[in-house]
Amino acid sequence: MSMGNMFGFLKHKGTAVAKLKGTSDRASSRVMEKKKKYEYIPDNFTSIDQVTVALRESGLESSNLILGIDFTKSNEWTGEVSFNNRSLHAVGDIPNPYEKAISIIGKTLAPFDEDNLIPCFGFGDATTCDQEVFSFHSDHTPSYGFEEVLARYKRIVPNLRLSGPTSYGPVVDAAVDIVERSGGQYHVLVIIADGQVTKSTRKKELSPQESKTIDSIVNASLYPLSIILVGVGDGPWEDVRNFDDKIPAREFDNFQFVNFTAVMSKQATPSEKETAFALAALMEIPIQYQAAKELRLLGGVTGKAKNIIPRPPPVPDTRRVAFASQEPSNTSTAVQDDRNQVCPVCLANGKDLAFNCGHMTCGDCSSRLSDCPICRQRISSRLRLFDGKKKLVLSTTSWLGGKNDFLGTAYLTVGGLCFFLAMVFIIIYLVKPRQLGDPSYLS
Repeated sequence: MSMGNMFGFLKHKGTAVAKLKGTSDRASSRVMEKKKKYEYIPDNFTSIDQVTVALRESGLESSNLILGIDFTKSNEWTGEVSFNNRSLHAVGDIPNPYEKAISIIGKTLAPFDEDNLIPCFGFGDATTCDQEVFSFHSDHTPSYGFEEVLARYKRIVPNLRLSGPTSYGPVVDAAVDIVERSGGQYHVLVIIADGQVTKSTRKKELSPQESKTIDSIVNASLYPLSIILVGVGDGPWEDVRNFDDKIPAREFDNFQFVNFTAVMSKQATPSEKETAFALAALMEIPIQYQAAKELRLLGGVTGKAKNIIPRPPPVPDTRRVAFASQEPSNTSTAVQDDRNQVCPVCLANGKDLAFNCGHMTCGDCSSRLSDCPICRQRISSRLRLFDGKKKLVLSTTSWLGGKNDFLGTAYLTVGGLCFFLAMVFIIIYLVKPRQLGDPSYLS
Protein backbone atom coordinates (compact mmCIF):
# COMPACT_ATOMS: atom_id res chain seq x y z
CA MET A 1 0.00 0.00 0.00
CA SER A 2 1.39 3.41 -0.93
CA MET A 3 1.86 6.16 1.63
CA GLY A 4 -0.78 8.18 -0.19
CA ASN A 5 -3.36 5.44 0.20
CA MET A 6 -2.35 4.82 3.79
CA PHE A 7 -3.12 8.33 4.92
CA GLY A 8 -6.08 8.98 2.62
CA PHE A 9 -4.44 11.64 0.51
CA LEU A 10 -6.02 10.57 -2.78
CA LYS A 11 -7.13 13.70 -4.59
CA HIS A 12 -9.35 12.56 -7.44
CA LYS A 13 -12.86 13.49 -8.49
CA GLY A 14 -15.90 11.30 -9.01
CA THR A 15 -18.13 9.02 -7.00
CA ALA A 16 -16.14 5.85 -7.72
CA VAL A 17 -12.96 7.47 -6.53
CA ALA A 18 -14.73 8.77 -3.44
CA LYS A 19 -15.91 5.25 -2.61
CA LEU A 20 -12.42 3.92 -3.21
CA LYS A 21 -11.05 6.60 -0.95
CA GLY A 22 -13.50 5.69 1.79
CA THR A 23 -12.58 2.02 1.55
CA SER A 24 -8.90 2.86 1.55
CA ASP A 25 -9.36 5.13 4.56
CA ARG A 26 -11.09 2.39 6.54
CA ALA A 27 -8.40 -0.16 5.64
CA SER A 28 -5.67 2.32 6.47
CA SER A 29 -7.37 3.12 9.74
CA ARG A 30 -7.41 -0.56 10.70
CA VAL A 31 -3.72 -0.91 9.83
CA MET A 32 -2.83 2.18 11.84
CA GLU A 33 -4.86 0.92 14.79
CA LYS A 34 -2.95 -2.37 14.74
CA LYS A 35 0.37 -0.54 14.53
CA LYS A 36 -0.59 1.72 17.40
CA LYS A 37 -1.69 -1.33 19.39
CA TYR A 38 1.81 -2.80 19.18
CA GLU A 39 3.88 0.39 19.35
CA TYR A 40 4.64 -0.34 22.99
CA ILE A 41 4.38 -3.81 24.50
CA PRO A 42 4.33 -3.87 28.31
CA ASP A 43 5.74 -6.67 30.47
CA ASN A 44 2.54 -8.52 31.34
CA PHE A 45 3.61 -11.86 32.79
CA THR A 46 4.83 -12.94 36.21
CA SER A 47 5.76 -16.59 35.61
CA ILE A 48 7.31 -18.68 32.87
CA ASP A 49 4.18 -20.86 32.81
CA GLN A 50 2.10 -17.82 31.87
CA VAL A 51 4.49 -17.05 29.04
CA THR A 52 4.38 -20.65 27.79
CA VAL A 53 0.58 -20.66 27.81
CA ALA A 54 0.48 -17.32 26.00
CA LEU A 55 2.90 -18.62 23.37
CA ARG A 56 0.74 -21.67 22.82
CA GLU A 57 -2.44 -19.59 22.61
CA SER A 58 -0.85 -17.26 20.07
CA GLY A 59 -0.05 -20.26 17.88
CA LEU A 60 3.72 -20.16 18.38
CA GLU A 61 4.85 -23.69 19.07
CA SER A 62 8.43 -23.15 17.93
CA SER A 63 10.69 -20.49 16.51
CA ASN A 64 14.22 -20.10 15.20
CA LEU A 65 17.05 -18.61 17.25
CA ILE A 66 19.88 -16.41 15.97
CA LEU A 67 22.79 -15.44 18.22
CA GLY A 68 25.01 -12.34 18.12
CA ILE A 69 28.07 -11.82 20.36
CA ASP A 70 29.67 -8.46 21.17
CA PHE A 71 33.48 -8.43 20.78
CA THR A 72 34.09 -4.71 21.31
CA LYS A 73 37.07 -3.50 23.34
CA SER A 74 34.98 -2.29 26.27
CA ASN A 75 34.63 -5.95 27.29
CA GLU A 76 38.14 -5.61 28.73
CA TRP A 77 37.02 -3.34 31.59
CA THR A 78 33.24 -3.66 32.01
CA GLY A 79 33.83 -6.70 34.22
CA GLU A 80 35.47 -4.60 36.93
CA VAL A 81 32.62 -5.18 39.40
CA SER A 82 30.76 -8.18 38.02
CA PHE A 83 33.76 -10.32 36.94
CA ASN A 84 36.57 -9.45 39.37
CA ASN A 85 38.19 -6.86 37.11
CA ARG A 86 38.76 -9.40 34.34
CA SER A 87 37.90 -9.22 30.66
CA LEU A 88 34.38 -10.48 30.09
CA HIS A 89 35.80 -12.70 27.33
CA ALA A 90 38.54 -14.24 29.52
CA VAL A 91 38.43 -18.00 28.90
CA GLY A 92 39.65 -20.22 31.72
CA ASP A 93 38.55 -22.59 34.45
CA ILE A 94 35.73 -20.26 35.53
CA PRO A 95 33.03 -19.63 32.90
CA ASN A 96 32.97 -15.99 31.83
CA PRO A 97 29.67 -14.04 31.64
CA TYR A 98 29.29 -14.77 27.93
CA GLU A 99 29.72 -18.51 28.51
CA LYS A 100 27.20 -18.38 31.36
CA ALA A 101 24.71 -16.45 29.25
CA ILE A 102 25.09 -18.84 26.30
CA SER A 103 24.60 -21.85 28.58
CA ILE A 104 21.50 -20.46 30.26
CA ILE A 105 20.02 -19.31 26.95
CA GLY A 106 20.60 -22.86 25.74
CA LYS A 107 18.68 -24.27 28.70
CA THR A 108 15.81 -21.80 28.68
CA LEU A 109 15.26 -20.69 25.09
CA ALA A 110 16.48 -23.68 23.06
CA PRO A 111 13.24 -25.65 23.70
CA PHE A 112 11.48 -22.99 21.61
CA ASP A 113 13.90 -23.49 18.70
CA GLU A 114 12.46 -25.56 15.89
CA ASP A 115 15.47 -27.36 14.42
CA ASN A 116 18.27 -26.66 16.95
CA LEU A 117 20.28 -24.97 14.18
CA ILE A 118 21.57 -21.63 15.45
CA PRO A 119 23.28 -19.10 13.16
CA CYS A 120 25.94 -17.35 15.25
CA PHE A 121 27.62 -14.04 14.52
CA GLY A 122 30.31 -11.94 16.15
CA PHE A 123 30.68 -8.18 15.80
CA GLY A 124 32.87 -5.35 17.06
CA ASP A 125 36.25 -7.05 16.70
CA ALA A 126 39.13 -5.70 14.60
CA THR A 127 37.90 -7.44 11.43
CA THR A 128 34.31 -6.20 11.60
CA CYS A 129 34.35 -3.01 13.75
CA ASP A 130 30.91 -1.37 13.46
CA GLN A 131 30.38 -2.31 9.81
CA GLU A 132 30.14 -6.11 9.48
CA VAL A 133 29.67 -9.41 11.27
CA PHE A 134 31.66 -12.62 11.16
CA SER A 135 30.21 -16.12 11.21
CA PHE A 136 31.22 -18.71 13.80
CA HIS A 137 31.88 -21.12 10.90
CA SER A 138 33.99 -20.38 7.83
CA ASP A 139 31.32 -21.87 5.54
CA HIS A 140 28.62 -19.75 7.27
CA THR A 141 26.70 -22.82 8.43
CA PRO A 142 24.75 -22.59 11.70
CA SER A 143 25.87 -24.30 14.89
CA TYR A 144 23.99 -27.40 15.96
CA GLY A 145 22.82 -26.80 19.50
CA PHE A 146 24.28 -24.60 22.20
CA GLU A 147 27.02 -27.07 23.08
CA GLU A 148 28.53 -26.46 19.65
CA VAL A 149 27.95 -22.72 20.08
CA LEU A 150 30.04 -22.78 23.27
CA ALA A 151 32.75 -24.90 21.68
CA ARG A 152 33.05 -22.53 18.72
CA TYR A 153 33.06 -19.49 21.02
CA LYS A 154 35.97 -20.89 23.06
CA ARG A 155 37.90 -21.67 19.90
CA ILE A 156 37.35 -18.23 18.36
CA VAL A 157 38.03 -15.97 21.37
CA PRO A 158 41.85 -16.50 21.51
CA ASN A 159 42.12 -15.39 17.87
CA LEU A 160 40.24 -12.13 18.35
CA ARG A 161 41.38 -8.55 18.73
CA LEU A 162 38.62 -6.64 20.47
CA SER A 163 37.86 -3.35 18.77
CA GLY A 164 34.77 -1.25 18.03
CA PRO A 165 32.94 1.14 17.96
CA THR A 166 29.74 -0.50 19.20
CA SER A 167 26.79 -0.81 16.84
CA TYR A 168 24.03 -3.42 16.83
CA GLY A 169 23.07 -2.49 13.28
CA PRO A 170 25.18 -5.08 11.41
CA VAL A 171 23.98 -8.07 13.46
CA VAL A 172 20.34 -6.94 13.18
CA ASP A 173 20.75 -6.63 9.40
CA ALA A 174 22.26 -10.14 9.28
CA ALA A 175 19.26 -11.51 11.19
CA VAL A 176 16.82 -9.75 8.85
CA ASP A 177 18.58 -11.36 5.88
CA ILE A 178 18.10 -14.80 7.46
CA VAL A 179 14.40 -14.14 8.05
CA GLU A 180 13.97 -13.00 4.45
CA ARG A 181 15.74 -16.07 3.06
CA SER A 182 13.61 -18.35 5.25
CA GLY A 183 10.48 -17.10 3.52
CA GLY A 184 9.31 -15.00 6.44
CA GLN A 185 9.49 -17.56 9.26
CA TYR A 186 9.40 -16.19 12.80
CA HIS A 187 12.87 -15.76 14.35
CA VAL A 188 14.29 -14.50 17.63
CA LEU A 189 17.64 -12.68 17.56
CA VAL A 190 19.49 -12.84 20.89
CA ILE A 191 22.33 -10.30 21.17
CA ILE A 192 24.71 -10.72 24.11
CA ALA A 193 26.58 -7.47 24.69
CA ASP A 194 28.46 -5.61 27.39
CA GLY A 195 27.39 -2.04 26.84
CA GLN A 196 25.58 0.67 25.03
CA VAL A 197 25.93 1.77 21.45
CA THR A 198 28.77 4.28 20.99
CA LYS A 199 27.37 7.72 21.78
CA SER A 200 27.89 11.04 20.02
CA THR A 201 30.40 13.56 21.34
CA ARG A 202 27.80 16.29 20.82
CA LYS A 203 24.79 16.58 23.06
CA LYS A 204 21.36 15.91 21.56
CA GLU A 205 22.93 14.42 18.44
CA LEU A 206 23.01 10.77 17.47
CA SER A 207 26.31 9.12 16.66
CA PRO A 208 26.62 7.21 13.36
CA GLN A 209 26.42 4.00 15.39
CA GLU A 210 23.24 5.10 17.17
CA SER A 211 21.60 6.16 13.90
CA LYS A 212 22.56 2.87 12.24
CA THR A 213 21.28 0.80 15.15
CA ILE A 214 17.95 2.63 15.29
CA ASP A 215 17.49 2.40 11.51
CA SER A 216 18.19 -1.34 11.58
CA ILE A 217 15.77 -1.98 14.45
CA VAL A 218 13.05 0.05 12.73
CA ASN A 219 13.63 -1.82 9.47
CA ALA A 220 13.56 -5.15 11.34
CA SER A 221 10.01 -4.38 12.49
CA LEU A 222 8.92 -5.01 8.88
CA TYR A 223 9.81 -8.68 9.43
CA PRO A 224 8.68 -11.42 11.85
CA LEU A 225 11.74 -10.92 14.04
CA SER A 226 12.00 -10.32 17.78
CA ILE A 227 15.23 -8.89 19.20
CA ILE A 228 16.39 -9.66 22.74
CA LEU A 229 19.45 -7.81 24.04
CA VAL A 230 21.09 -9.63 26.95
CA GLY A 231 23.33 -7.26 28.91
CA VAL A 232 26.42 -8.71 30.60
CA GLY A 233 29.00 -6.84 32.65
CA ASP A 234 28.71 -3.60 34.57
CA GLY A 235 26.81 -1.54 31.99
CA PRO A 236 25.69 1.28 31.93
CA TRP A 237 22.35 0.47 30.31
CA GLU A 238 20.30 3.67 30.42
CA ASP A 239 20.34 4.25 26.65
CA VAL A 240 19.59 0.60 25.93
CA ARG A 241 16.39 0.91 27.94
CA ASN A 242 15.49 3.86 25.73
CA PHE A 243 15.99 1.64 22.69
CA ASP A 244 13.58 -0.84 24.25
CA ASP A 245 10.66 1.52 24.67
CA LYS A 246 11.25 4.76 22.78
CA ILE A 247 12.39 3.96 19.24
CA PRO A 248 9.86 5.71 16.97
CA ALA A 249 8.19 4.67 13.72
CA ARG A 250 8.22 0.89 14.17
CA GLU A 251 5.59 -1.51 12.89
CA PHE A 252 5.63 -3.08 16.36
CA ASP A 253 7.75 -3.02 19.51
CA ASN A 254 10.31 -5.65 18.50
CA PHE A 255 13.08 -5.00 21.05
CA GLN A 256 13.47 -6.35 24.59
CA PHE A 257 16.36 -5.71 27.00
CA VAL A 258 17.33 -8.12 29.79
CA ASN A 259 19.97 -7.21 32.37
CA PHE A 260 21.67 -10.59 32.76
CA THR A 261 24.04 -9.33 35.46
CA ALA A 262 21.19 -8.04 37.61
CA VAL A 263 19.19 -11.25 37.25
CA MET A 264 22.17 -13.47 38.09
CA SER A 265 23.20 -11.37 41.12
CA LYS A 266 19.89 -11.88 42.91
CA GLN A 267 19.76 -13.89 46.13
CA ALA A 268 18.18 -17.03 44.72
CA THR A 269 18.97 -20.59 43.70
CA PRO A 270 20.53 -21.20 40.26
CA SER A 271 17.25 -22.71 39.08
CA GLU A 272 15.29 -19.68 40.24
CA LYS A 273 17.74 -17.35 38.49
CA GLU A 274 17.45 -19.29 35.24
CA THR A 275 13.66 -19.15 35.46
CA ALA A 276 13.78 -15.40 36.14
CA PHE A 277 16.04 -14.90 33.13
CA ALA A 278 13.78 -16.96 30.86
CA LEU A 279 10.77 -14.97 32.03
CA ALA A 280 12.49 -11.63 31.38
CA ALA A 281 13.74 -12.74 27.95
CA LEU A 282 10.46 -14.24 26.75
CA MET A 283 8.18 -11.64 28.34
CA GLU A 284 7.22 -9.86 25.13
CA ILE A 285 7.51 -12.77 22.67
CA PRO A 286 3.81 -13.83 22.76
CA ILE A 287 2.54 -10.34 21.94
CA GLN A 288 5.32 -9.72 19.41
CA TYR A 289 4.39 -12.93 17.60
CA GLN A 290 0.72 -11.92 17.69
CA ALA A 291 1.70 -8.54 16.24
CA ALA A 292 3.62 -10.22 13.41
CA LYS A 293 0.51 -12.28 12.61
CA GLU A 294 -1.95 -9.38 12.69
CA LEU A 295 0.36 -7.15 10.65
CA ARG A 296 0.71 -9.98 8.10
CA LEU A 297 4.47 -10.14 8.40
CA LEU A 298 4.64 -13.94 8.70
CA GLY A 299 5.36 -15.76 5.47
CA GLY A 300 6.14 -12.55 3.65
CA VAL A 301 9.17 -11.77 1.49
CA THR A 302 9.87 -8.09 0.89
CA GLY A 303 12.78 -8.42 -1.51
CA LYS A 304 14.34 -5.43 0.24
CA ALA A 305 16.54 -7.12 2.84
CA LYS A 306 20.26 -6.51 2.52
CA ASN A 307 22.23 -9.48 1.23
CA ILE A 308 24.66 -10.00 4.10
CA ILE A 309 27.81 -12.03 3.51
CA PRO A 310 29.48 -12.53 6.90
CA ARG A 311 33.23 -12.51 7.22
CA PRO A 312 34.91 -15.80 8.20
CA PRO A 313 35.82 -16.29 11.86
CA PRO A 314 39.15 -14.73 12.90
CA VAL A 315 42.23 -16.95 12.76
CA PRO A 316 45.48 -16.68 14.76
CA ASP A 317 47.51 -13.70 13.58
CA THR A 318 51.08 -15.01 13.29
CA ARG A 319 52.27 -11.66 11.95
CA ARG A 320 51.25 -9.97 15.19
CA VAL A 321 53.36 -12.44 17.19
CA ALA A 322 56.36 -11.87 14.90
CA PHE A 323 55.97 -8.10 15.12
CA ALA A 324 55.79 -8.25 18.90
CA SER A 325 59.08 -10.17 19.04
CA GLN A 326 60.78 -7.51 16.90
CA GLU A 327 59.53 -4.55 18.95
CA PRO A 328 62.36 -2.88 20.94
CA SER A 329 62.13 -3.86 24.59
CA ASN A 330 62.95 -0.37 25.88
CA THR A 331 60.20 1.38 23.92
CA SER A 332 57.66 3.15 26.10
CA THR A 333 54.40 1.20 25.90
CA ALA A 334 52.48 4.35 26.71
CA VAL A 335 53.95 6.09 23.67
CA GLN A 336 53.15 3.07 21.49
CA ASP A 337 49.55 2.95 22.68
CA ASP A 338 49.08 6.68 22.25
CA ARG A 339 50.30 6.87 18.67
CA ASN A 340 46.70 6.61 17.67
CA GLN A 341 44.96 9.68 19.02
CA VAL A 342 41.51 8.04 19.11
CA CYS A 343 40.12 6.98 22.48
CA PRO A 344 40.82 3.24 22.93
CA VAL A 345 37.51 2.77 24.76
CA CYS A 346 34.89 4.19 22.40
CA LEU A 347 37.16 4.36 19.33
CA ALA A 348 35.26 7.48 18.30
CA ASN A 349 36.27 10.48 20.41
CA GLY A 350 39.72 12.03 20.53
CA LYS A 351 41.93 11.50 23.56
CA ASP A 352 41.70 14.48 25.87
CA LEU A 353 42.36 13.07 29.33
CA ALA A 354 45.53 11.42 30.71
CA PHE A 355 45.86 9.13 33.73
CA ASN A 356 48.69 8.84 36.24
CA CYS A 357 50.05 5.84 34.29
CA GLY A 358 50.40 7.95 31.15
CA HIS A 359 47.68 6.32 29.06
CA MET A 360 44.83 8.38 27.68
CA THR A 361 41.12 8.18 26.85
CA CYS A 362 38.41 10.69 26.12
CA GLY A 363 36.78 12.49 29.03
CA ASP A 364 33.40 10.78 28.54
CA CYS A 365 34.87 7.29 28.84
CA SER A 366 37.19 8.31 31.67
CA SER A 367 34.25 9.16 33.92
CA ARG A 368 33.24 5.47 33.91
CA LEU A 369 36.70 4.03 34.65
CA SER A 370 38.50 3.36 37.91
CA ASP A 371 41.32 1.33 36.32
CA CYS A 372 43.31 2.15 33.20
CA PRO A 373 41.89 0.13 30.28
CA ILE A 374 45.38 -0.33 28.80
CA CYS A 375 47.63 -1.33 31.70
CA ARG A 376 44.93 -1.99 34.36
CA GLN A 377 46.63 0.27 36.93
CA ARG A 378 44.37 1.94 39.47
CA ILE A 379 43.62 5.51 38.38
CA SER A 380 44.79 7.90 41.09
CA SER A 381 44.94 11.13 39.08
CA ARG A 382 43.54 12.53 35.86
CA LEU A 383 44.83 15.39 33.72
CA ARG A 384 42.40 17.16 31.43
CA LEU A 385 44.04 18.21 28.17
CA PHE A 386 42.94 21.04 25.96
CA ASP A 387 43.15 20.94 22.19
CA GLY A 388 44.99 23.61 20.25
CA LYS A 389 46.33 24.24 16.79
CA LYS A 390 49.75 22.97 17.84
CA LYS A 391 50.72 20.44 20.48
CA LEU A 392 53.98 19.72 22.24
CA VAL A 393 54.34 16.06 23.14
CA LEU A 394 56.33 15.27 26.26
CA SER A 395 57.14 11.69 27.19
CA THR A 396 59.05 10.55 30.25
CA THR A 397 60.22 7.06 31.10
CA SER A 398 61.75 5.83 34.34
CA TRP A 399 65.48 5.17 34.27
CA LEU A 400 65.27 2.79 37.25
CA GLY A 401 66.89 -0.25 35.71
CA GLY A 402 65.28 0.56 32.39
CA LYS A 403 61.88 -0.38 33.82
CA ASN A 404 58.86 1.67 32.81
CA ASP A 405 57.70 2.33 36.38
CA PHE A 406 56.53 5.80 35.48
CA LEU A 407 55.08 6.53 32.09
CA GLY A 408 53.90 10.01 31.34
CA THR A 409 52.50 11.50 28.20
CA ALA A 410 51.18 15.07 28.31
CA TYR A 411 49.91 17.22 25.50
CA LEU A 412 50.34 20.96 26.08
CA THR A 413 48.80 23.62 23.89
CA VAL A 414 50.87 26.58 22.77
CA GLY A 415 48.92 28.71 25.22
CA GLY A 416 49.67 26.28 28.03
CA LEU A 417 53.38 26.34 27.20
CA CYS A 418 53.42 30.14 27.23
CA PHE A 419 51.70 30.12 30.61
CA PHE A 420 54.30 27.69 31.94
CA LEU A 421 57.21 29.86 30.72
CA ALA A 422 55.59 32.95 32.20
CA MET A 423 55.32 31.26 35.60
CA VAL A 424 59.00 30.23 35.44
CA PHE A 425 59.98 33.82 34.63
CA ILE A 426 57.96 35.17 37.58
CA ILE A 427 59.49 32.66 39.99
CA ILE A 428 63.03 33.51 38.84
CA TYR A 429 62.29 37.23 39.12
CA LEU A 430 61.01 36.86 42.69
CA VAL A 431 63.77 34.55 43.86
CA LYS A 432 66.73 36.35 42.24
CA PRO A 433 67.06 39.18 44.85
CA ARG A 434 67.23 36.63 47.64
CA GLN A 435 70.86 35.52 47.34
CA LEU A 436 72.30 32.80 49.52
CA GLY A 437 74.35 35.39 51.41
CA ASP A 438 71.24 37.27 52.48
CA PRO A 439 70.52 36.49 56.17
CA SER A 440 66.79 36.72 55.53
CA TYR A 441 67.12 33.90 53.00
CA LEU A 442 68.81 31.62 55.54
CA SER A 443 66.33 32.33 58.34
